[in-house]
Amino acid sequence: MRTRFLTSINRVAAAQWNALNATQTPFLRHEFLAALEDTGCVGESTGWIPHHLLLEDDSGELRGAAPLFLKTHSWGEFVFDWSWARAYTQAGLEYYPKLVSMTPFTPATSSRLLVAPGTDEAATRRALAEAIIGHAQQHSLSSAHAIFVTDCDRDVLRDSGFMLRQDCQFHWHNRNFASFEEFLATFRADKRKKALRERRRVREGGVTYRTLSGADITDSLWDVIFEFSARTFAMHGNEHYLNAAFFKTLSRVLPDAVMVKLAMLQDTPIATAIFFRSHDTLYGRYWGAAANFDSLHFETCYFQGIEYCIEQGLQHFEPGTQGEHKVARGFEPATTWSAHWIADPRFRRAIDSYLREERDAIDQYAANVRDHVPFRKDMELPALVPGNPEP
Repeated sequence: MRTRFLTSINRVAAAQWNALNATQTPFLRHEFLAALEDTGCVGESTGWIPHHLLLEDDSGELRGAAPLFLKTHSWGEFVFDWSWARAYTQAGLEYYPKLVSMTPFTPATSSRLLVAPGTDEAATRRALAEAIIGHAQQHSLSSAHAIFVTDCDRDVLRDSGFMLRQDCQFHWHNRNFASFEEFLATFRADKRKKALRERRRVREGGVTYRTLSGADITDSLWDVIFEFSARTFAMHGNEHYLNAAFFKTLSRVLPDAVMVKLAMLQDTPIATAIFFRSHDTLYGRYWGAAANFDSLHFETCYFQGIEYCIEQGLQHFEPGTQGEHKVARGFEPATTWSAHWIADPRFRRAIDSYLREERDAIDQYAANVRDHVPFRKDMELPALVPGNPEP
């Protein structure tokens, strides 16, 4: 096996790269990563410099790969290591640049160590993990990080020398519901009444919804939708990670991976939620509104998404990071993982100690939140998967 590092995803054929994406997660598709590059959302000017890893056999066949970026900051990762960077600076060391394996601006779990069909999966994943570390060592980088990793990748990365970091999101799971009403029937009476009241307030306000795929959205409508989303970022003092050109491009190259809920008041758009989808999962990503409307956020971002999943037969709904308010709407705690390799042994020991304590705290937090899910006591919910998967 030999390794190559690419400065653009466009330097590998789309069919070759996509053949490694067994689950067809939209965020790992060549078209998604290329759209980020082609519209200027990633590149040297944004601090996300493509550095994708390819693993090839002697005949040049692609056997494995990893979406990889050279990062000059920690924005857009959703797993925060700012304090590690400050500690490096205080010690007179350089933390940036660092290597990061993930889809930029996307806090969704998916494979980072991609393997071709028919290839020895365990050996290929190990080779990819070791290649990432070796590249970081060769170029005297402070660290390498794989963020929002699957369980298979997590275990390989841990065994290769990465330290594990645990976090908690809130996900919805479809228990073969025939309708939204059947889903709400699993709620306790008081929680069910609250959810129905929130939905009723939106309807009584005269708000209706259009469900749009990428193919349904014109460039001019994308300008309207993007402006809503950009307004949310501006309210928090930030610029949008993406741009309208990215969404327009993605609608053309991956129309079935895009879903937008557009809230209408009479014939005027007033709010939107931008989603992505795979064959079994809906991913909530961006939201925005023209003004404040009672319960509009909950309806647009959560209840409309759940209803869509039930109608489409999707099994999971990941609405994004943070937000304990999601729990009252039927979302449950879910463990997420990232893996971190630190070059300096002194910082490695300190960070490892911190991560072990943090995992215990995250486990306790998730258990406490689970006590507040809205479901009836007679509902049989899957047990919480604990953290600390140490050998």
